[in-house]
Amino acid sequence: MQNNTHCSRFRRLKGPSRVRDRVEADDVTHLISGIGKTSLIQKTSEVLKSSGISIDGFYTEEVRHGGRRIGFDVVTMTGKRGNLARIGADQTSGNWECRVGRYIVDLISFEHLILPLLNVIGTSEDPVHKSVFVIDEIGKMELFSHSFTDVVPKILDSPGTVVLGTIPVPKGKTLPLVEKIRRRHDVKVFHITRENRHDLLQEIVNFIKDCCK
Repeated sequence: MQNNTHCSRFRRLKGPSRVRDRVEADDVTHLISGIGKTSLIQKTSEVLKSSGISIDGFYTEEVRHGGRRIGFDVVTMTGKRGNLARIGADQTSGNWECRVGRYIVDLISFEHLILPLLNVIGTSEDPVHKSVFVIDEIGKMELFSHSFTDVVPKILDSPGTVVLGTIPVPKGKTLPLVEKIRRRHDVKVFHITRENRHDLLQEIVNFIKDCCK
């Protein structure tokens, strides 16, 4: 598998808690940004599954050892797990050019697990029965992969797929892809804060259910 890289940075999102609220409930991409976004993704996914909605994709999970965070894994909705990044001193297989702070991104592991999931989206010929695809996250580490960067816009354009994704609350220079996605007319962004993170679950679930009808 080819291992292509590029480097970019995010900036902090501005504006109110709900950044965008002008889209119709049809083929909408939902992006979550802020504190506890992965936990909210997991809870949302559980509720949708229990409602009988087809859901696939992946989320990012911290890896801890001896009480300290040593990196991140990507975990699919079926439970498969792969390295995303590790602290530099603990990393053996990552590309040292792909660094976010102390963490070295393991592109080989990430692409081996995630790209097969992404590449099958949009192949269905039945757009009436919509499914949900989780992308947690569209962030600095994942966007080192050119293949990931290329396929994400195609997924957003796929009929029959409702995307539930996350983006970080960033600092520094913007990532053009993330800014382009946030400006799409079919994207709804929820910004999580400590004050609202417990109240957004049902709102997001209801909106996604409407999109899947």
